[in-house]
Amino acid sequence: MYAFFVIFGQSASTLLGRLYYDKGGKSVWVATLAQLAGFPIVIPCYCLAPPKSCTKNEQIRQPSAVILALVYFSFGICLVAYSLMYSIGLLHLPVSTFSLICASQLAFNALFSFFLHSQKFTPFIINSLVLLTISSSLLIFQTNPASHVEVSKGKYAIGFICTISASAGYGLMLSLTQLTFRKLLKGETHAKVFEMVIYQSLVAASAAILGLFISGEWKGLSIEVEEFELGKFSYAMTLIETAIASQLFVIGVMGLIFKVSSLFSNAISVLGLPVIPILAVIFFHDKMDAVKAIAMVLAIWGFVSYVYQCYLDNQSSKNEYRNGSEVSKSPLLEEAS
Repeated sequence: MYAFFVIFGQSASTLLGRLYYDKGGKSVWVATLAQLAGFPIVIPCYCLAPPKSCTKNEQIRQPSAVILALVYFSFGICLVAYSLMYSIGLLHLPVSTFSLICASQLAFNALFSFFLHSQKFTPFIINSLVLLTISSSLLIFQTNPASHVEVSKGKYAIGFICTISASAGYGLMLSLTQLTFRKLLKGETHAKVFEMVIYQSLVAASAAILGLFISGEWKGLSIEVEEFELGKFSYAMTLIETAIASQLFVIGVMGLIFKVSSLFSNAISVLGLPVIPILAVIFFHDKMDAVKAIAMVLAIWGFVSYVYQCYLDNQSSKNEYRNGSEVSKSPLLEEAS
């Protein structure tokens, strides 16, 4: 379920974000807020989540409210920062190029996992990271990067830098989230997943609203709504659907980190990225030139390399279990236990 939320939410929110810009949307802060404002749909799930019965000793080890507030506030600020950079990247880049650059987030996440979680690198993992890095780097050398005539090479460069920076920030935040679940919220239930989603999204959405007013973009919203090509109702529905899809993505990401690891969560996210360029060609008539095609093939190859390593680790664990020996931990999934 979590994996489905990641793949569906990521694809839908990216395409809807591109639709917002293509049909007359101009505010990067509105686009950012749309990614963050869907957290109220999680509140019923949080209220219905069964509480964990704790012993007295476990209750003593619970983190204080001040520490939790500091963690949620820090994550919320990080969330709004990389969401804003993603919005700027999507504004200036074709959606197919944007999604392929986002594949680099797996490489960044693996790098941070190496330092924060002592992640072991096997040849297949290294191969995956190299391929994903090359896949993103290839997009710098496109001779005609813009799919729309109004996008200059300068804006393309800004979009590329913002997207790659957001991918790095996203990878770091995933690793820090896993560290929080392991060291601070260990032994907790799914209620803590919903709690983290709600509170960090509340902080991020509040910061996005503040940014919308400080930047002055709110002054042009009435004109933006009037000039939106699909009409006022479609304008509202585009933002609402973006908020819902983005929130499903966040829930899926947090759930996979809680159940497995940040690297596995990111790998599932990368799995859905090759679908977006294909949908972008169909719905937004993006050009699929040779460079993009090669980049997409390398991204898929990198993901397959990662999945094959997971398969090898799983088979090795099964064989050791059958032989009566102690089951060794997977170098990719060792954080999950």
